[in-house]
Amino acid sequence: MIIIERVPSSNIELSTSHLLNRVLQRRQLKDVSDCSFSLKDLLSPSSLQGCESAAVIIANAIITQQKILIVGDYDVDGATSTALMMRVLKLFGAENIAYRIPNRMLDGYGLTVSLLESILDSKPNLIITVDNGISSVDAIAQAKAYGINVVVTDHHLPGDVLPVADAIVNPNLKNSRFESSALCGVGVAFYTLMAVRRELINLGYLTEKSAPNLANYLDLVALGTIADLVPLDRNNRCLVQQGIERIRRGRTIAGIQALLEVSGKNQSELSTTDIGFSISPLLNAAGRLDDMRVGIECLLTDSEDRARYYAQRLYDFNQERKSIERSMTQETEQILAKVILKDDELPYGIALYDPSWHQGVIGIVASRVKERFNKPTFIFAEENDDLLKGSGRSISGIHLRDLLDSIATEYPDMILQFGGHAMAAGLTLRKSEFAKFQQALDERVKGLIHSIDPKIIYTDGALSIEDFTINNAAILRTAMPWGQSFPEPAFDNVFNVVDAKILQNTHLKLELKHPQSNFTLNAIAFFKAKDWQEGTDKVRCVYKLDVNEWRGKKSLQLLIEHIEIESR
Repeated sequence: MIIIERVPSSNIELSTSHLLNRVLQRRQLKDVSDCSFSLKDLLSPSSLQGCESAAVIIANAIITQQKILIVGDYDVDGATSTALMMRVLKLFGAENIAYRIPNRMLDGYGLTVSLLESILDSKPNLIITVDNGISSVDAIAQAKAYGINVVVTDHHLPGDVLPVADAIVNPNLKNSRFESSALCGVGVAFYTLMAVRRELINLGYLTEKSAPNLANYLDLVALGTIADLVPLDRNNRCLVQQGIERIRRGRTIAGIQALLEVSGKNQSELSTTDIGFSISPLLNAAGRLDDMRVGIECLLTDSEDRARYYAQRLYDFNQERKSIERSMTQETEQILAKVILKDDELPYGIALYDPSWHQGVIGIVASRVKERFNKPTFIFAEENDDLLKGSGRSISGIHLRDLLDSIATEYPDMILQFGGHAMAAGLTLRKSEFAKFQQALDERVKGLIHSIDPKIIYTDGALSIEDFTINNAAILRTAMPWGQSFPEPAFDNVFNVVDAKILQNTHLKLELKHPQSNFTLNAIAFFKAKDWQEGTDKVRCVYKLDVNEWRGKKSLQLLIEHIEIESR
């Protein structure tokens, strides 16, 4: 592991906080305008390919009161996309509108042929996909054969063949000139709805005064964008910050309000980290273990009581998800331990399967294993008696979807279906092909791994003793929409160890002393207990400043992300 301090790339002075300015100067920003969160600075919907064509189709469906069906996805991005589309189209005047979410176990991902067959009885005139559809070539061809219009709104990478939809809105289409390919599904849905609003005004169906203000629904856009871990480029930062500021001020829908309550988060000081690690997992748990309709209904209801009911169900789902995940993670580590004993080394690419594993949490377990061993990882569970469903997570330098494409090209009968992007991908294959896939994965990664730099942790440097304040921690938490490609501030110091305790056989609680002072700091290192050595008196830590609140009292706490034992 190599720890490297980020190099300043600008002289930006945005804040009265010296520490915040220091961090921003290390974020590859060109000037102060890169930190502007005005909605006037958003990219125009007219620059997003397919947006205006989709708007014409959707506006016509609203005006003529056609039957509209939204087909979503079972993750947070898909849920927020569905809720956003349902809410806003109704405000636009659509009266005959419904949604369908595929069942993870029965239907697979997105608009599939089997899902299409199950919705034909409802006889929709128009299907709008959100956060899916770009790979639904067969299903959309069949829908068109039945006389159904289809608009695809998606952000996933397209394959070589595009579906024959009436309109496709996707910032990642080839030859796209839209300047933010990082939009997620709910972002694409938001842009499509902006174009629909403009079209309805142009047609005289709405006026500037009567048309709903779409900014009121940026809370949903922020939630989906943060949860989907897309890069927070300038456009996404604006969407997220606008949405999260509305949530902090209490200008949010009943469902998000209830999710905040059940998770115990401080609404007025809500951070992107709170959303990513405390709010979005509650919604995700529904799609993983039960039915994402619970999550969507939570986001659709305007009743505070119903919202609290759904939020509590989501909380319970998430507790169950955590239990399953812990069990699966322990089993995978036991399997990996046997691999090490047998071969004296891990494979270059990890692929694991057990008949008892739950399909709903394979992505989370793949993330845990990947982080633990810093290797591309696929975790598989049974889809049925013959097929396995796999979810993969990658490391920097290995594009997972391209890797799967390479394997599928050499072994055309091995992988039945695959998709994804650089850091995450999914696939379906026959059980009988699993061992061959393990070997092919290992060989492919082995050929790539030697050109990749060792794992690097970037920090914003060391802090002086005067920097360790609750005020600095509070400013850094909420000043910016931190996330992918715009990382939350992290620092790097050597500390003396005053005390160390193991919590729940898993976590490490430390009392640390800064070498410049006798002042001590409380620190917590989640999931680091197994790496701790008794008697350690000096450590080098990569950490974030955090405010710990307990029984109404606030104190400074360090959240340790990486820890190294310093030699005496």
